[in-house]
Amino acid sequence: MKTVTVHEAELNLTGLLAEVEKGVDVLIARGDKPVARLVAVAQLKPRVFGALKGSGRVGPEFFEPLPANELDAWGGK
Repeated sequence: MKTVTVHEAELNLTGLLAEVEKGVDVLIARGDKPVARLVAVAQLKPRVFGALKGSGRVGPEFFEPLPANELDAWGGK
């Protein structure tokens, strides 16, 4: 992990971001006290439409009317 002062971070932000993109974590310190850390953001994989197709099942009981007590609990009539 690389440590820089706040002043160095202000002057060299673009260069520090380039280092972070290469995998280097950067600790920003005010004097001897660490105050922030620059780390790369994890890249999210794009979502694939239909990726979960076939992984779930809805049984016929799902379509049956709710019992009266449960329907009342949901505010039904």
